[in-house]
Amino acid sequence: MSSTNTTRQVRPARQPTGTAAVSRFFLPLIALCSAVTAANIYLAAPLLSVIAQDFGTTPSAVAGIAAVAQFGYAAGLLFFAPLGDRVSRRPLVAVLSLTTTVALAVGAAASGTTALAAAVLVASAATVVPQLLVPLVAERAPADRRARHVAAVIAGLFTGIVAARVLGGLAGQAFGWRWVFVGAAVLTAVLGLLTAAVLPAERPRRADGPGGLFSGLTAMPGLVRRSPDLWRACVRQAGMYGAWSALWTTLTLLLTAEPYALSTATAGLFGLFGLAASIVAPLAGGLVDRFGAARVVRSAYLLAAVSVPLFWLGGRVMTALFVAAVAIHTALVASHVANQTLALTTTTSPATANSAYVVAGFAGGATASALAGFAFGHWGWSGVCAVAGVWLVSGWGLTGAVRR
Repeated sequence: MSSTNTTRQVRPARQPTGTAAVSRFFLPLIALCSAVTAANIYLAAPLLSVIAQDFGTTPSAVAGIAAVAQFGYAAGLLFFAPLGDRVSRRPLVAVLSLTTTVALAVGAAASGTTALAAAVLVASAATVVPQLLVPLVAERAPADRRARHVAAVIAGLFTGIVAARVLGGLAGQAFGWRWVFVGAAVLTAVLGLLTAAVLPAERPRRADGPGGLFSGLTAMPGLVRRSPDLWRACVRQAGMYGAWSALWTTLTLLLTAEPYALSTATAGLFGLFGLAASIVAPLAGGLVDRFGAARVVRSAYLLAAVSVPLFWLGGRVMTALFVAAVAIHTALVASHVANQTLALTTTTSPATANSAYVVAGFAGGATASALAGFAFGHWGWSGVCAVAGVWLVSGWGLTGAVRR
C-alpha cells in the first residue's frame, strides 16, 4: 500500500461520542492551547545568554538546557501521550497542565543550572498536551479534510514556538528570565484547564495488551514494526526535526556573538521568520489531502537541503540567514503535516502511533541539539551546519535504502 492511499483508506477504529465534526470554537481553542504548551519546550532557548549571565557562567555551559527540554518531552511522549488510546483525555489534560505549571514555577526559583535543568525536564515531560489533542482532532475531522484540521493544530503549535523565541527574548531582556517562566506557568494553567473543561466525553477503546503507564512504551516497537508507513514517517521526521533543532536551538549563540553581537531581545526578534511555518501549515494540509503525504515530504526535504548551505553562509551574511530561516521552517512544517497525518491514519491505535512518531522526531531533535551545542563550542557555526546536514542525509537515506 502506498503512502498516498494509506492516508485515505485507513480510518481510526475508535469513534468519539458527541458531535461528529470539530466545532468552530473547539478547533481554535485546541490550536491556542497547543501554542501555549509547545512554547514551554523552547522557553529557555532564547534566554540562554540571560540565564548564563544570571548564574555567572558562559552561554555554552547552559546550552544543554535546550536539549534537556527536548529529551524531557520525548520521555513524556513515551509514557503519557499513548494513554489517549486507553483513558479519557479530559482529566489527563488537566493533570498534565497543572504539573507543567508547578515545574515552571519551581524553575523560576532555581538557584543554579542543575535545579533549572531538572525543572525544565519535568515541565517538558508533562507538556505533551498537544499530542493528546491532535489524535482527537484527526478522529473528529471529515476524512477529506483531515490533514487540514491537523494542520490547523500544527500551525498553532509552531506559532507557540515562534512566540517563545520572540516574546521570550523580549520579556527576558526587559524583566529577566525568571518572570518569563512565571508568565508561562500562568498561561499553561489557564489554557490547559479551559481546554480540559471543554473536551468531549469519551469512552476510550480498551487497547490490546496490559494497561498501565508503560503500556504505550511496550506497544510502540511492535506497532512501528508492523507499519512500514509509520516507520518511514518516524525516521524522516527525526531527520528533518534534527536538522531544524541543530540550527534553531544554537542560533541565539551565533547572533549574540561576533560578528553580529546582537542583544538577547534583538536575537529573539529573529524568530519572527518562523511565522512562515504558521502560514505554510494550512497550505501543506491542503496539498496532503490532494496529492498525498509522500510528495509533500519529498519536496520538504529538497527545500531543507537548500537551506543548510544558506545557514552556513548566514554565519557571515545576515540576508542569507533570513532566507534560510524561512526555508527551514517551511520545510519542517510541510514535512510535519504530511508525516503526522500519515502516522495518525495508518494504524488502529492513533494515540500510540502518534506518540511513536513524535518521540522519534524529538529524540532526533534532542540528539542533534546536544551535538550542535558541542559542535558550536569546538568548530563554531560551520560545525552546527554540518550536524544539520548529516541529519537530513540520514533521515532520507535510511528510508530510501530500506525501501529499495
